[in-house]
Amino acid sequence: MAALKIYSAEFKASCGAVEQFLKPTLPEIAIVGRSNVGKSSAINCLVNHKGLAKVGKTPGKTQTINFFQIETSGPRFILVDLPGYGFAKVPDRIQQLWAPLIETFFKSRTNLCGVIMLVDSRRVQDSDRDMMAWISQLHIPMMLVATKADKVTRGNRKRAVRELQEGLGVEDEPIFLSAYTGEGKHQLLNRLRELLDS
Repeated sequence: MAALKIYSAEFKASCGAVEQFLKPTLPEIAIVGRSNVGKSSAINCLVNHKGLAKVGKTPGKTQTINFFQIETSGPRFILVDLPGYGFAKVPDRIQQLWAPLIETFFKSRTNLCGVIMLVDSRRVQDSDRDMMAWISQLHIPMMLVATKADKVTRGNRKRAVRELQEGLGVEDEPIFLSAYTGEGKHQLLNRLRELLDS
């Protein structure tokens, strides 16, 4: 199977309420991660578009569910950027609105093909374990991606993989992704194609 190539990415909608969600017409891939895991950078790297997802120095930049339409060499799809969880520097009342919004999204999207779960390659947090367990309970196919791979030396990779697997309670090896060097992008695109074709 030929590698998936991404030709263009277009912002479609930013939704702070369920009734604003796009009609489910195309396959969807959701991307989730703890605040400050590098989600916006990962999205921009994946779709070859530096300014598509807004990168912020303050955790919790994404406070809505954002939909992007992606044109590829294979199927067109919608990439759905979910708000970061964990230690976002946003008011509690906003964080409390996120949980039901994300839950409704996961449970109502009949066209959701899978979830890209981002974790920091250097550490696992309790919130990562909770999110992973929740997605697993919903039986949604998941791809585990370890961000900021350039911060982990080659010599420390095996240990980092083991710590991530043990910390998250999984057997699958994560894909190491660096938005800075592009490492892991090809691998991620191949896995993305598998999710879209399944």
